[in-house]
Amino acid sequence: MEREFHSEYKKLGLNIAYYRKEQRLSQIQLAEMVDISRTHMSRIENNDCAVSLDVIFRIARALNIPVYKLFEFR
Repeated sequence: MEREFHSEYKKLGLNIAYYRKEQRLSQIQLAEMVDISRTHMSRIENNDCAVSLDVIFRIARALNIPVYKLFEFR
């Protein structure tokens, strides 16, 4: 993960956590829906790793939201 985009990854992780909690899903539930480990989901939400577009697309689909919502940084 490029340090240059640290704040963007952080905002992306916060958005994923926000929409997950809004739907009352645990990290493990969302991770299972996306076919990744709970540890990987935690690392994505906590800005501890880069994330592929494939995983982002699967997360958006599992949360039933448009992908762009994950990138609406406030």
